[in-house]
Order: sequence, then C-alpha cells, then structure tokens
Amino acid sequence: MSEILLKEMETVSVGSGKSEDRRHGARSFLLVDEQENLQVHDEADFVEKLGCVDVAGVKVLSIFGNTGDGKSHTLNHILFGGASVFYTSKSPSSCTVGVWAAYNPSLSLIALDTEGLLGAAAKQNQRMRLLLKVLAISDIVVYRTRAERLHNDMFQFLSSASRAYLKHFTHELKALSSRCGLDGPLSTLGPAVMVFQETTHTQLLGHEGAGHADTLLQRRFHDLGLETEAFSSIQYVGTQTITPPTNYSGLLEAVEQQVKNTHTRSPRQPGIVFQALEALSERFCGELSDDKMTLCSFFPDEYFTCSSVCLSCNIRCKKGMNHLRDRVPHMADGLCQYAHQYSNKVLICKRCYEGGREVIVVPKTSASSDNPWLSLAKYAWSGYVLECASCGVIYRSRQYWMGNQDPESSVVRSEVKHVWEDSDAFLTSHQNAAQRVLDGMNFVIQSVSEYSTGPTKAVTAWLTDQVAPPYWRPNAEIAACHGCQKEFQEAERKHHCRSCGEGFCHPCSSHRMPVPERGWGSSPVRVCQTCYRQGGPTESNSQVSKVEPRGLIARRVTEVAQSTLDMVSMAVDYPLCFVKDVARPDYWVPDQNITQCHECSRVFTPAMSKHHCRACGQGVCGPCSTHIKPVPSRGWDHPVRVCDACFSCTDGM
Repeated sequence: MSEILLKEMETVSVGSGKSEDRRHGARSFLLVDEQENLQVHDEADFVEKLGCVDVAGVKVLSIFGNTGDGKSHTLNHILFGGASVFYTSKSPSSCTVGVWAAYNPSLSLIALDTEGLLGAAAKQNQRMRLLLKVLAISDIVVYRTRAERLHNDMFQFLSSASRAYLKHFTHELKALSSRCGLDGPLSTLGPAVMVFQETTHTQLLGHEGAGHADTLLQRRFHDLGLETEAFSSIQYVGTQTITPPTNYSGLLEAVEQQVKNTHTRSPRQPGIVFQALEALSERFCGELSDDKMTLCSFFPDEYFTCSSVCLSCNIRCKKGMNHLRDRVPHMADGLCQYAHQYSNKVLICKRCYEGGREVIVVPKTSASSDNPWLSLAKYAWSGYVLECASCGVIYRSRQYWMGNQDPESSVVRSEVKHVWEDSDAFLTSHQNAAQRVLDGMNFVIQSVSEYSTGPTKAVTAWLTDQVAPPYWRPNAEIAACHGCQKEFQEAERKHHCRSCGEGFCHPCSSHRMPVPERGWGSSPVRVCQTCYRQGGPTESNSQVSKVEPRGLIARRVTEVAQSTLDMVSMAVDYPLCFVKDVARPDYWVPDQNITQCHECSRVFTPAMSKHHCRACGQGVCGPCSTHIKPVPSRGWDHPVRVCDACFSCTDGM
C-alpha cells in the first residue's frame, strides 16, 4: 500500500520545495496552528484569503485520518482536480501541521485539511482538541483510512467525537446562532460523516449488495457499544486500488450529494464559519497538562472543562472552560471535606434556606446598622452577631446571661464548601473578622485622641443603659443634674443615685450609704444628697425597691468590668503592628511583599506607612488611600480605607 501512495504522489509532481510554493502562491493557507491559535486576523481576512468575498453561502468539508494515509492527497483530487493545493510530501514526518484551508468555487465548499492522528507530535492533547473544534464547524467530515480492515480506533474516535460534540459544543453553537441573529441554530444535528476506505487486497464492506455497507457500519458501532447520535448521517464509501491511481469518483459523488442536501445542514455565510471557529477557540483554549488527563477516550472531558480543582478535596470543576468570563462560578459534584487552613465551613440562614434561597451569614463584631462608636462595646458585651441580608440580625452569641443556644441548633445550618484558587467569595468574609476588631479598636482609639474622651463616655453610657436597674433614668434622658440643674458637658460623667435612680453630677452624688432595700446589700454605695439626708428611698419609690434583683447583679458585675473601657484611652500609644500579622485577612498582600505603592508606584521608605485597601487588599501609600467606603463583599459594613481605584469603582463593592 505504501508503494501505491508513493507512486500517486510522484504523479502530482510535488517536491521538497513545495512548502515554499504554498507560502508564496498556492491557494491553501494556515488557518489554525498546532497551538490552537487562529492565523487570520478577522472575518474579512478569512474571506479574502479563501477568495469567496461575494459568496452568499458555503459549506465546510474537513478530513480526518491517521498520519500517512493521504488526507491532503485525497482533498487535492476530489476537489481541485489533482492540483497541489494542499501540500503533500514523501517525508516520513507529517507534512500537515495545524489546520489548512482552501476554497472550491464550483461546489461553494471550504476544505479543511487536518493533522493526522497517531503522529509523533508534542502537545498531543491540544492537537486532539483542535480536531474536534474543526469537526464542530464542519458540514461534511471525511474519515480517510487505508487500512485493509476497519480498526476499532476509528469507531472509538468517531463515537468520542459525537459524545463530546453534544456535551460541550452544542451550547456554544446555539449561543453563536443567537449572536449572529440566525432564525435557528447553525444545525439541528452535527455533520454528515463519510468513512472512505481504500484497500488493495481486501474486499470492500458490503460488496455483496448495494446499500448494505452503511448498515454494516452502523452495526459495528452497535456491537462495540458506541453511539453516534451527534452526526446527521454516517456513510461508507469504499474503493479497491490494485493498480494506481486511486479512483475517487465514488467519494466525489457522495460529497456532491451532501453539498446539495439542505435538509439538516444549510449553506451559511463564510463569515459565520469564521465566527463559529473563533468562538470555539476562545472558549476552549489553554494548556492541557498530560498528568491530569483521564485518557479513557479520544476526547476526554478534561479537553473542554475547567482545569481548576478544589483546594480542599481535589475534585475538578465540572463547568466548561473559561466559564468565569460569563460570571458563572466554579461548581463540582460531590461533597467537600473541611480543611482548617481554608476555613471552608459556612453558615446558611435556616429561614432563607427553607424558603428556597441560600444566604450565607458570617460571624461579625457588629450588625451593619450599629453605630461604629458602640459596635466595639456591643461586641465585648453581647459577643459576635450573625446577620442575614434578608432577615437582619438572627443571633448574638451572648444575648442572655445563661442558656444561649448554639446557632446551628436554632437559626443556621452549616455546610462545607469547595475552595477554588481563583475565588474567595466566602473566605474573605470569615478570615477578616480579627482585622475588623482591630479596625474598630483603631477607630475608637483615633476618636479618643482627636475628640478627647467623648466617644469613651458614649460607649460607657450605652453599656450602663443595657444593664441598668428598671428604676434608673436612662442616660439618654439625662441632660442636666437632678440636684443642681447644671447641664452636663459632652465629656462630663453622669452618676446615678442607687436609691432614687436619678442622674446627678459628681458633687451632688458624693455621699455613700447602704441601700439594702434596693438590693445593693449592706455595702455603702453612691447616693444623692437628698436620699442621704432622708436615709433611703421615699415611700412612693419603696414599692419597687425589690424589682429585678438580677438586674442589680448584672449592674454590679458591669461596674467591675466597666473599668476596662477606660483603658481604651490608654491604648492610643499601643503598637497595633504586633497583632496585625495574626489578624490580616488572606487576600491582603503581606507587608514584606510590598515594596512600592500599588497606585502611584512610589517606593516605600522606612518612614512611610503601608496601608491596605480593604477592597482589593493591595498595599498603598497614605495619599493614594484617603477615601473610605463600605465594602460589604469583603465583610466591611462600615466605611473603611480603600485605594483611589477601588473608591472610583462601583462594581461589586
């Protein structure tokens, strides 16, 4: 058989210098290289190189087969009268690398010559994926073989191509039809397949009767348990060549019939062919690692699906390649496993989940509606909160003195999520909780230094009201001393008489005496001058003297704990850098990796402060991060420092 092929090649007179001729004067051109890169600039360039600028509709024929079986030679003879439009060679190496294209004006047919299968070439996985992209845009596919008997490899190749076409390419081609404004999809079915077999000594398939060959071919697929649902038809064309040259008349007749057949595949504009190939090239591209391939078929799913794997459980994403461009998140089958270094356990609001929505809640130091002045005190007193975007605050860890339920048994359900390298949707919200506490402390500390002791008094007043006995007048209602009627200044402390519960200044409440009738025991406590002279509460107030002793117990505990708030003013000079490394969120660039401002590229000196943008996590200088704004996507409900670029950006904050 090899002698026959060599003799035929000699008859077309193509020598070793023909590659130069093809680059300078022949009608075929390189459409896609072996790296899957398009070699034409745009649609106009594609149509001009083909020479079909004024053609309204064309069909596409592509040819496949093992290397050395004469695919280029076959195209030259059935479409171009034997002219060497596609390069052929006597060389033992493959003469066709990538995908080459030419146009037949008499049939309005674009011919695509592909690289041979089973060739000794590098990056075999990408080359195989390229073949399927060519098959997907074709109307007619010729599988050329010189095998004396049809091998199982051919059947497996076609079946794998059919399965991959339906699974990965149908959606993309439908989307292209919509973008191009076509009435329907590019095709209701895949291409028509022709198996062209040339033998020398073996009888052809179905030689016993006409039409029997196609049935035998289909039966062979069935016996091997292989499907070909994607193809509109599968046809067998055979020729026996005892003495060269090969008779291509049967194949040419079959091709002409398929070109005229418009029931399943209609001619389309040449520009749409290019758009289809361009869309598939953009969607299915990128390196394919050989060590991650599951080579159970000619076209494994790894050729066309996302290459990302879960960092926690190592399961591969099941979405298509480059799905993040369409803002489609990663997704994987099966449950994930918890990994402490990724903190991939999330809490989901139970009420929303039962209503058909998945709303992730994050432990935070304060609710989004809390005043920043008071949030730190609330966190110290009531613990962390769980806030749902729909339901509001659904849990406080220390809401009651005793008997607080675990949130997973009442308001949330836990779930372990997959962790993707290029996605941090839930990780950042969990892992910046410590930094939010530091920012809250820093906010209070800065306020103390800038506005004297006013903020500290506001926090103290709020905390006092939370645990005050029922007979105490709330701090918010006390504008002047109940004794001397002097108005309180902003930084002036308000004192409550333990006997009558009114608010006084320090001089008017400097006396101390036991008030056991109010539940304060036998120890002397602060009282006003009037109650001190009277020796206790009046008769009208004595009726409520024993109300809620628990509130008094809480107050006594608070008076001991309250002194810690006074230490805030002493923390102005405390170097927060000692704890920053522990509290830093994962998406922040470490200080040691920051050498220059991310915005202005100014090199940091030892005297310059490095600031982190709460939105992007990059290190910036002070002048480039003067703005503040909430960043709820990162878990910052209150205005925080952001860089100039993130401040001007309104998308996704």
